[in-house]
Amino acid sequence: MVRFLSVVPVEEAVRVATGLARPVGTEVVQIEEAAGRVLAVDVTADADLPGFRRSTVDGYAVRASETIGASEALPSIFRLAGRVSMGAGAPFTLGPAECAYVPTGGEVPEGANAVAMVEHAEVLGGEVLIGRPVADGENMILPDEDFAAGEVVVPAGRRLSPQDVGALAAIGRGSVEVRRRPVVGILSTGNEVVPVDAAPGRSEVRDVNSYLLRAFCRERGCETRFYGIVRDEPGALRAALETAGRECDALLVSGGSSKDDRDLGARTIADLGAVLVHGIALAPGKPTIVGRVGEVPALGLPGHPASTFVVMLVVAGPMLAVLSGDTTDRSRRVRARLAENVPSARGREDYVRVTVRDGTARPVFAKSGLLNSLVRADGLLRVPAGREGFETGDEVEVLLW
Repeated sequence: MVRFLSVVPVEEAVRVATGLARPVGTEVVQIEEAAGRVLAVDVTADADLPGFRRSTVDGYAVRASETIGASEALPSIFRLAGRVSMGAGAPFTLGPAECAYVPTGGEVPEGANAVAMVEHAEVLGGEVLIGRPVADGENMILPDEDFAAGEVVVPAGRRLSPQDVGALAAIGRGSVEVRRRPVVGILSTGNEVVPVDAAPGRSEVRDVNSYLLRAFCRERGCETRFYGIVRDEPGALRAALETAGRECDALLVSGGSSKDDRDLGARTIADLGAVLVHGIALAPGKPTIVGRVGEVPALGLPGHPASTFVVMLVVAGPMLAVLSGDTTDRSRRVRARLAENVPSARGREDYVRVTVRDGTARPVFAKSGLLNSLVRADGLLRVPAGREGFETGDEVEVLLW
Protein backbone atom coordinates (compact mmCIF):
# COMPACT_ATOMS: atom_id res chain seq x y z
CA MET A 1 0.00 0.00 0.00
CA VAL A 2 1.25 3.50 -0.79
CA ARG A 3 1.51 5.56 2.38
CA PHE A 4 1.41 8.87 0.56
CA LEU A 5 2.96 11.55 2.75
CA SER A 6 1.87 10.02 6.01
CA VAL A 7 4.80 11.68 7.77
CA VAL A 8 6.76 9.52 10.22
CA PRO A 9 9.53 10.43 12.69
CA VAL A 10 13.13 10.16 11.54
CA GLU A 11 13.78 7.23 13.88
CA GLU A 12 10.98 5.20 12.29
CA ALA A 13 12.21 5.98 8.78
CA VAL A 14 15.72 4.80 9.71
CA ARG A 15 14.31 1.68 11.36
CA VAL A 16 12.31 0.81 8.23
CA ALA A 17 15.23 1.50 5.86
CA THR A 18 17.72 -0.54 7.87
CA GLY A 19 15.15 -3.32 8.33
CA LEU A 20 14.92 -3.70 4.56
CA ALA A 21 18.69 -4.08 4.19
CA ARG A 22 20.43 -7.45 4.39
CA PRO A 23 24.22 -7.81 4.67
CA VAL A 24 25.79 -8.82 1.37
CA GLY A 25 27.96 -11.92 0.90
CA THR A 26 31.67 -12.31 1.55
CA GLU A 27 34.91 -12.81 -0.33
CA VAL A 28 38.59 -13.34 0.57
CA VAL A 29 41.11 -10.62 -0.27
CA GLN A 30 44.82 -10.15 0.32
CA ILE A 31 45.55 -7.68 3.10
CA GLU A 32 47.22 -5.24 0.72
CA GLU A 33 43.75 -4.84 -0.82
CA ALA A 34 41.84 -4.91 2.47
CA ALA A 35 41.93 -1.26 3.61
CA GLY A 36 38.44 0.21 3.47
CA ARG A 37 36.76 -3.21 3.33
CA VAL A 38 34.47 -4.50 6.09
CA LEU A 39 35.78 -7.54 7.98
CA ALA A 40 33.31 -10.45 7.87
CA VAL A 41 34.67 -12.56 10.76
CA ASP A 42 36.71 -11.89 13.88
CA VAL A 43 40.47 -12.17 13.40
CA THR A 44 42.33 -13.57 16.42
CA ALA A 45 46.01 -13.86 17.27
CA ASP A 46 47.34 -17.40 16.92
CA ALA A 47 50.26 -16.65 19.26
CA ASP A 48 51.37 -14.03 21.77
CA LEU A 49 52.59 -10.78 20.24
CA PRO A 50 55.41 -9.75 20.26
CA GLY A 51 56.20 -13.21 21.68
CA PHE A 52 59.27 -12.13 23.66
CA ARG A 53 60.21 -9.46 26.20
CA ARG A 54 61.09 -6.48 24.05
CA SER A 55 62.88 -3.22 24.83
CA THR A 56 61.20 0.05 23.83
CA VAL A 57 64.42 2.09 24.09
CA ASP A 58 68.14 1.86 23.46
CA GLY A 59 69.49 1.07 26.90
CA TYR A 60 70.75 -1.43 29.45
CA ALA A 61 68.74 -4.36 30.77
CA VAL A 62 68.99 -4.51 34.58
CA ARG A 63 67.30 -5.73 37.72
CA ALA A 64 65.12 -2.78 38.76
CA SER A 65 65.71 -3.46 42.47
CA GLU A 66 69.44 -2.84 41.96
CA THR A 67 68.82 0.75 40.79
CA ILE A 68 66.93 1.89 43.89
CA GLY A 69 68.42 5.19 45.09
CA ALA A 70 70.61 5.63 42.00
CA SER A 71 71.54 9.21 41.14
CA GLU A 72 74.11 11.03 39.05
CA ALA A 73 76.12 11.68 42.19
CA LEU A 74 75.82 8.09 43.43
CA PRO A 75 75.04 5.80 40.45
CA SER A 76 74.37 2.08 40.59
CA ILE A 77 77.28 0.14 39.10
CA PHE A 78 76.84 -2.91 36.87
CA ARG A 79 79.18 -5.22 35.03
CA LEU A 80 78.50 -5.21 31.28
CA ALA A 81 77.77 -8.88 30.61
CA GLY A 82 77.05 -8.63 26.89
CA ARG A 83 75.20 -6.96 24.04
CA VAL A 84 71.96 -8.08 22.40
CA SER A 85 71.83 -8.04 18.59
CA MET A 86 68.60 -7.37 16.70
CA GLY A 87 66.96 -10.59 15.55
CA ALA A 88 69.50 -12.79 17.34
CA GLY A 89 67.79 -12.99 20.74
CA ALA A 90 69.48 -12.83 24.12
CA PRO A 91 71.40 -16.12 24.58
CA PHE A 92 72.51 -15.37 28.15
CA THR A 93 71.02 -14.79 31.59
CA LEU A 94 72.03 -11.83 33.74
CA GLY A 95 73.26 -12.40 37.27
CA PRO A 96 73.35 -9.99 40.22
CA ALA A 97 74.87 -6.57 39.43
CA GLU A 98 75.08 -7.43 35.72
CA CYS A 99 73.56 -5.58 32.76
CA ALA A 100 73.40 -5.97 29.00
CA TYR A 101 73.04 -3.44 26.19
CA VAL A 102 69.71 -3.82 24.33
CA PRO A 103 68.70 -1.81 21.22
CA THR A 104 65.14 -0.61 20.69
CA GLY A 105 63.09 -3.66 19.73
CA GLY A 106 65.69 -6.10 21.01
CA GLU A 107 65.01 -8.99 23.39
CA VAL A 108 65.45 -8.32 27.12
CA PRO A 109 67.66 -11.09 28.61
CA GLU A 110 66.46 -13.37 31.37
CA GLY A 111 67.43 -12.12 34.80
CA ALA A 112 66.49 -8.51 33.93
CA ASN A 113 63.09 -6.90 34.47
CA ALA A 114 63.64 -3.33 33.23
CA VAL A 115 65.70 -1.27 30.81
CA ALA A 116 67.59 1.90 31.76
CA MET A 117 67.86 4.43 28.90
CA VAL A 118 71.33 5.10 27.49
CA GLU A 119 70.80 8.78 28.33
CA HIS A 120 70.95 7.84 32.01
CA ALA A 121 73.97 5.55 31.72
CA GLU A 122 77.74 5.96 31.41
CA VAL A 123 80.14 3.24 30.26
CA LEU A 124 83.53 3.06 31.98
CA GLY A 125 85.58 0.16 30.68
CA GLY A 126 83.67 -3.00 31.44
CA GLU A 127 81.25 -1.28 33.81
CA VAL A 128 78.03 0.69 33.31
CA LEU A 129 76.98 3.42 35.72
CA ILE A 130 73.19 3.95 35.92
CA GLY A 131 72.36 7.41 37.27
CA ARG A 132 68.58 7.08 37.67
CA PRO A 133 66.34 4.37 39.18
CA VAL A 134 63.98 2.34 36.97
CA ALA A 135 60.79 0.53 37.94
CA ASP A 136 59.94 -3.12 37.38
CA GLY A 137 58.82 -3.43 33.71
CA GLU A 138 59.96 0.06 32.72
CA ASN A 139 60.87 0.57 29.04
CA MET A 140 59.92 -2.95 27.99
CA ILE A 141 56.97 -4.87 26.52
CA LEU A 142 55.86 -8.25 27.82
CA PRO A 143 55.45 -11.21 25.40
CA ASP A 144 51.63 -10.91 25.25
CA GLU A 145 51.30 -7.20 25.96
CA ASP A 146 50.43 -6.30 22.36
CA PHE A 147 48.05 -9.21 21.73
CA ALA A 148 47.63 -12.48 23.62
CA ALA A 149 47.11 -15.79 21.82
CA GLY A 150 43.39 -16.19 21.09
CA GLU A 151 42.63 -12.50 21.60
CA VAL A 152 40.47 -10.74 18.98
CA VAL A 153 42.80 -8.42 17.08
CA VAL A 154 40.22 -6.96 14.69
CA PRO A 155 36.48 -7.62 15.21
CA ALA A 156 33.97 -8.50 12.51
CA GLY A 157 32.01 -5.53 11.21
CA ARG A 158 34.96 -3.16 11.32
CA ARG A 159 35.87 -1.16 8.23
CA LEU A 160 39.58 -1.83 8.02
CA SER A 161 41.93 1.11 8.48
CA PRO A 162 45.62 1.22 7.56
CA GLN A 163 46.35 0.57 11.24
CA ASP A 164 44.19 -2.54 11.17
CA VAL A 165 46.01 -3.83 8.09
CA GLY A 166 49.31 -3.35 9.93
CA ALA A 167 48.00 -5.38 12.86
CA LEU A 168 46.89 -8.15 10.49
CA ALA A 169 50.37 -8.29 9.01
CA ALA A 170 51.91 -8.46 12.50
CA ILE A 171 49.94 -11.62 13.32
CA GLY A 172 50.73 -13.23 9.99
CA ARG A 173 47.33 -12.91 8.30
CA GLY A 174 48.07 -12.44 4.61
CA SER A 175 44.41 -12.64 3.61
CA VAL A 176 41.06 -12.00 5.31
CA GLU A 177 37.38 -12.61 4.68
CA VAL A 178 35.53 -9.37 4.03
CA ARG A 179 32.06 -8.32 2.97
CA ARG A 180 31.49 -7.88 -0.72
CA ARG A 181 31.03 -4.25 -1.68
CA PRO A 182 27.29 -3.59 -1.96
CA VAL A 183 26.15 -2.52 -5.42
CA VAL A 184 23.93 0.55 -5.31
CA GLY A 185 21.84 1.41 -8.38
CA ILE A 186 21.31 5.13 -9.00
CA LEU A 187 18.68 6.72 -11.23
CA SER A 188 18.08 10.38 -11.98
CA THR A 189 14.54 11.34 -12.97
CA GLY A 190 12.94 14.40 -14.48
CA ASN A 191 12.27 15.94 -17.87
CA GLU A 192 14.23 19.00 -16.77
CA VAL A 193 17.47 17.09 -15.99
CA VAL A 194 20.25 17.06 -18.59
CA PRO A 195 23.73 15.45 -18.56
CA VAL A 196 26.50 17.28 -16.74
CA ASP A 197 28.37 18.07 -19.97
CA ALA A 198 25.30 19.56 -21.67
CA ALA A 199 24.41 23.25 -21.76
CA PRO A 200 21.05 23.52 -19.93
CA GLY A 201 18.25 25.08 -21.89
CA ARG A 202 15.51 27.20 -20.42
CA SER A 203 14.09 25.56 -17.25
CA GLU A 204 16.65 22.74 -17.45
CA VAL A 205 19.25 21.79 -14.86
CA ARG A 206 22.37 19.64 -14.95
CA ASP A 207 22.29 16.26 -13.28
CA VAL A 208 23.88 17.05 -9.91
CA ASN A 209 22.39 14.40 -7.67
CA SER A 210 23.63 11.28 -9.44
CA TYR A 211 27.22 12.46 -8.95
CA LEU A 212 26.55 13.43 -5.34
CA LEU A 213 24.99 10.02 -4.68
CA ARG A 214 27.74 8.08 -6.40
CA ALA A 215 30.43 9.91 -4.43
CA PHE A 216 28.54 9.39 -1.16
CA CYS A 217 28.14 5.65 -1.75
CA ARG A 218 31.72 5.11 -2.86
CA GLU A 219 32.99 6.97 0.18
CA ARG A 220 31.14 4.38 2.25
CA GLY A 221 32.67 1.43 0.46
CA CYS A 222 29.90 0.68 -2.05
CA GLU A 223 30.05 0.15 -5.79
CA THR A 224 27.59 2.14 -7.89
CA ARG A 225 25.79 1.59 -11.17
CA PHE A 226 24.17 4.51 -12.92
CA TYR A 227 21.04 3.79 -14.92
CA GLY A 228 20.86 7.15 -16.59
CA ILE A 229 18.45 10.06 -16.61
CA VAL A 230 14.92 8.69 -16.78
CA ARG A 231 12.16 10.87 -18.14
CA ASP A 232 8.89 11.34 -16.27
CA GLU A 233 7.15 8.52 -18.06
CA PRO A 234 5.73 5.52 -16.13
CA GLY A 235 7.00 2.95 -18.59
CA ALA A 236 10.54 4.33 -18.66
CA LEU A 237 10.85 4.50 -14.86
CA ARG A 238 9.35 1.05 -14.42
CA ALA A 239 11.74 -0.52 -16.93
CA ALA A 240 14.78 1.16 -15.32
CA LEU A 241 13.76 0.12 -11.80
CA GLU A 242 13.08 -3.47 -12.87
CA THR A 243 16.55 -3.74 -14.42
CA ALA A 244 18.29 -2.07 -11.48
CA GLY A 245 16.37 -4.21 -8.99
CA ARG A 246 17.73 -7.38 -10.61
CA GLU A 247 21.32 -6.16 -10.63
CA CYS A 248 21.77 -4.22 -7.38
CA ASP A 249 21.64 -4.55 -3.60
CA ALA A 250 19.94 -1.17 -3.07
CA LEU A 251 18.37 1.56 -5.21
CA LEU A 252 18.49 5.36 -4.96
CA VAL A 253 16.09 7.34 -7.13
CA SER A 254 16.96 11.03 -7.39
CA GLY A 255 13.87 13.16 -7.90
CA GLY A 256 11.82 10.08 -7.11
CA SER A 257 9.80 11.61 -4.28
CA SER A 258 7.13 14.27 -4.26
CA LYS A 259 4.13 15.48 -2.31
CA ASP A 260 2.28 15.92 -5.59
CA ASP A 261 -0.47 13.37 -6.28
CA ARG A 262 1.00 12.82 -9.74
CA ASP A 263 4.21 11.44 -8.24
CA LEU A 264 5.63 8.62 -10.37
CA GLY A 265 8.27 7.42 -7.93
CA ALA A 266 5.94 6.28 -5.17
CA ARG A 267 3.44 4.67 -7.55
CA THR A 268 6.10 2.83 -9.53
CA ILE A 269 7.97 1.58 -6.45
CA ALA A 270 4.64 0.44 -4.98
CA ASP A 271 3.78 -1.41 -8.19
CA LEU A 272 7.13 -3.24 -8.17
CA GLY A 273 7.26 -3.94 -4.44
CA ALA A 274 6.03 -1.70 -1.65
CA VAL A 275 6.18 1.85 -0.31
CA LEU A 276 6.55 1.67 3.46
CA VAL A 277 7.22 5.33 4.19
CA HIS A 278 6.35 8.39 2.15
CA GLY A 279 7.15 11.42 4.20
CA ILE A 280 9.60 11.99 7.06
CA ALA A 281 9.43 14.64 9.80
CA LEU A 282 12.73 15.99 8.53
CA ALA A 283 13.81 19.33 7.11
CA PRO A 284 15.10 19.38 4.49
CA GLY A 285 13.95 16.09 3.00
CA LYS A 286 10.31 15.67 4.06
CA PRO A 287 8.92 13.88 0.92
CA THR A 288 11.44 11.01 1.02
CA ILE A 289 10.21 7.52 0.08
CA VAL A 290 11.37 4.34 1.81
CA GLY A 291 10.30 1.17 0.06
CA ARG A 292 11.46 -1.83 -1.90
CA VAL A 293 11.56 -3.03 -5.50
CA GLY A 294 11.02 -6.73 -5.16
CA GLU A 295 13.10 -7.41 -2.04
CA VAL A 296 15.69 -4.72 -2.81
CA PRO A 297 15.55 -1.61 -0.56
CA ALA A 298 14.79 1.56 -2.48
CA LEU A 299 14.86 5.21 -1.47
CA GLY A 300 13.08 7.92 -3.42
CA LEU A 301 15.01 11.12 -2.78
CA PRO A 302 14.13 14.79 -3.19
CA GLY A 303 15.43 16.53 -6.28
CA HIS A 304 17.10 19.40 -4.45
CA PRO A 305 20.76 18.53 -3.70
CA ALA A 306 20.82 19.87 -0.13
CA SER A 307 17.72 17.85 0.74
CA THR A 308 19.18 14.79 -0.94
CA PHE A 309 22.45 15.07 0.97
CA VAL A 310 20.73 15.39 4.35
CA VAL A 311 18.56 12.33 3.63
CA MET A 312 21.64 10.39 2.57
CA LEU A 313 23.43 11.23 5.82
CA VAL A 314 20.46 10.57 8.09
CA VAL A 315 18.62 7.67 6.41
CA ALA A 316 20.68 6.15 3.60
CA GLY A 317 23.95 6.09 5.57
CA PRO A 318 22.63 3.66 8.22
CA MET A 319 20.99 1.53 5.50
CA LEU A 320 24.25 1.25 3.56
CA ALA A 321 26.07 0.34 6.77
CA VAL A 322 23.73 -2.62 7.32
CA LEU A 323 24.15 -3.74 3.71
CA SER A 324 27.94 -3.75 4.04
CA GLY A 325 27.93 -5.24 7.57
CA ASP A 326 29.73 -2.13 8.82
CA THR A 327 29.49 -1.50 12.58
CA THR A 328 32.24 1.13 12.62
CA ASP A 329 31.23 4.60 13.78
CA ARG A 330 33.50 6.96 11.90
CA SER A 331 31.34 10.05 12.39
CA ARG A 332 33.16 13.20 13.38
CA ARG A 333 31.42 15.41 15.92
CA VAL A 334 32.53 18.57 17.68
CA ARG A 335 31.04 20.78 20.36
CA ALA A 336 30.70 24.47 19.60
CA ARG A 337 28.95 27.64 20.77
CA LEU A 338 26.18 28.92 18.52
CA ALA A 339 26.83 32.37 17.02
CA GLU A 340 23.15 33.21 16.38
CA ASN A 341 19.65 31.92 16.94
CA VAL A 342 18.48 28.87 15.00
CA PRO A 343 14.66 28.66 14.88
CA SER A 344 12.85 25.39 14.21
CA ALA A 345 9.29 24.10 13.99
CA ARG A 346 8.43 21.71 16.82
CA GLY A 347 7.51 18.24 15.60
CA ARG A 348 10.21 17.79 12.96
CA GLU A 349 13.98 17.34 12.97
CA ASP A 350 15.81 20.22 11.37
CA TYR A 351 19.31 19.79 9.97
CA VAL A 352 20.94 23.19 9.64
CA ARG A 353 24.16 23.66 7.71
CA VAL A 354 26.83 25.42 9.78
CA THR A 355 30.43 26.56 9.62
CA VAL A 356 32.72 25.89 12.59
CA ARG A 357 35.59 28.24 13.40
CA ASP A 358 37.51 28.50 16.68
CA GLY A 359 34.79 26.71 18.63
CA THR A 360 31.95 28.79 17.18
CA ALA A 361 29.18 27.37 14.99
CA ARG A 362 27.55 29.80 12.59
CA PRO A 363 24.44 28.76 10.65
CA VAL A 364 24.44 28.92 6.86
CA PHE A 365 20.78 29.55 6.15
CA ALA A 366 19.82 28.60 2.60
CA LYS A 367 16.99 27.11 0.58
CA SER A 368 17.17 23.38 -0.13
CA GLY A 369 17.57 23.98 -3.86
CA LEU A 370 20.89 25.80 -3.44
CA LEU A 371 24.27 24.11 -3.59
CA ASN A 372 26.34 26.93 -2.12
CA SER A 373 25.43 26.06 1.47
CA LEU A 374 26.76 22.51 1.05
CA VAL A 375 30.06 23.82 -0.25
CA ARG A 376 30.44 26.59 2.33
CA ALA A 377 29.33 24.65 5.39
CA ASP A 378 31.50 22.34 7.52
CA GLY A 379 28.68 20.15 8.78
CA LEU A 380 25.17 19.86 10.16
CA LEU A 381 23.51 20.96 13.37
CA ARG A 382 20.62 18.69 14.33
CA VAL A 383 17.64 20.34 16.00
CA PRO A 384 15.58 17.58 17.69
CA ALA A 385 11.88 17.32 16.91
CA GLY A 386 10.96 18.34 20.45
CA ARG A 387 12.78 21.70 20.34
CA GLU A 388 11.86 25.03 18.84
CA GLY A 389 15.46 25.73 17.96
CA PHE A 390 18.60 26.91 19.73
CA GLU A 391 19.60 30.33 21.01
CA THR A 392 22.79 32.33 20.63
CA GLY A 393 25.44 31.02 23.00
CA ASP A 394 23.98 27.53 23.34
CA GLU A 395 26.51 24.72 23.24
CA VAL A 396 25.62 22.40 20.35
CA GLU A 397 26.98 19.30 18.67
CA VAL A 398 27.94 19.55 15.00
CA LEU A 399 28.21 16.53 12.70
CA LEU A 400 31.13 17.36 10.42
CA TRP A 401 31.09 16.35 6.77
